[in-house]
Amino acid sequence: MEIDVKGNRELGSGMKPNWGIVENFAPSWFAAVMGTGALALAANAYKSYLPLLAVVGRFGYYLNAALFIVLFVPWVLRWIIFPANAAADFRHPIMSNFFPTISAGLVVLAMDFIIIGGHVAFGTVLWLIGSAATIVFSVMTPFMMFAGNHIKLDHMNPGFFIPPVALLVVPLGGAILLPHVGAQMAQVVTLLNFFGFGTGFLLYLSLAAITLYRFILHDPLPNALAATVWINLGPLGASAVALINIAKYTPFISVKEPYFVAALILWAFGVWWLLMAVAMTLHYLGRLKFPYGLSWWGFTFPTGAFVLSSHAVAGALGMRLVDHIGFGVFWLLAGLWLVTLVKTVQHVIDGRLFAARMPAGAPKTVEAGPRTVTGQMTR
Repeated sequence: MEIDVKGNRELGSGMKPNWGIVENFAPSWFAAVMGTGALALAANAYKSYLPLLAVVGRFGYYLNAALFIVLFVPWVLRWIIFPANAAADFRHPIMSNFFPTISAGLVVLAMDFIIIGGHVAFGTVLWLIGSAATIVFSVMTPFMMFAGNHIKLDHMNPGFFIPPVALLVVPLGGAILLPHVGAQMAQVVTLLNFFGFGTGFLLYLSLAAITLYRFILHDPLPNALAATVWINLGPLGASAVALINIAKYTPFISVKEPYFVAALILWAFGVWWLLMAVAMTLHYLGRLKFPYGLSWWGFTFPTGAFVLSSHAVAGALGMRLVDHIGFGVFWLLAGLWLVTLVKTVQHVIDGRLFAARMPAGAPKTVEAGPRTVTGQMTR
């Protein structure tokens, strides 16, 4: 029997499976796990508003667990069968930022198991694995940028926030574990929580300055990356929830109000970014092209993080209006998730999501308003 992973595997029956799904599997797929998990958590958070949302949250939790398993298989196989393709993506100036979505997705899934499923022990294992992987990616991804000279201003987009966001997701789940672990493990969890928040938030601030510079003084984002504008909500929402959870569950923090107020400030900045993201989306829809890509999953987790931060801030400070705003944005999240899911399924069926992509380093000119932008493209 002859085996050729670049083409087909000849079986005795004459069947020839297509390895293109594995060969061209994009690391950004796990943004779907982050978004689906956030939707499930947001629905569960607002089930007191509408009891049916408890069912939605549990459905999202089951769906997310299945989704992670389905996506994990080709992700691993790609490193085994097509290591050159996987390594090329890891060196890619844009695609490399999406590798931490697998570890962040695992941490979000751990929160689904803990909060919705009630499986604290299993959720703790997932959280520890996801947190360790996040730390590895948080070092390796920036190292590839620092050690090379392949990053240009054209490449800069909010997708660069994903490694910091992955770090900020760590204390979201870690803080709620503190009441359930022993004294020694609690120290490990606490250190991981503060490492995740401190490193993630400061990296976000640094990258935010560069991103705003690009927005104001450089060419607009290519239309294929327009959805990444919503990623700005991710670090703000995750930071707000992280601060509140750290203050609530860390034993040595006795004065909690400053953390809650800081979370409110971050949430308020998130409101501004939400309005800006909506305005930019309408701009691209009305005047420019807005093609579907896996970057559309960038609509979901960041919006979900904002919804969760609204609920957390409202609970910490007793601000009912903030909770109402979060509930309203929840329906926007649900709509964005549903549209993205439908478009994703359509593109999976017709095979376009698994078509061969251009090699790393190959420039492509795309429309971005009155000018054109030459830069790296990603699906």
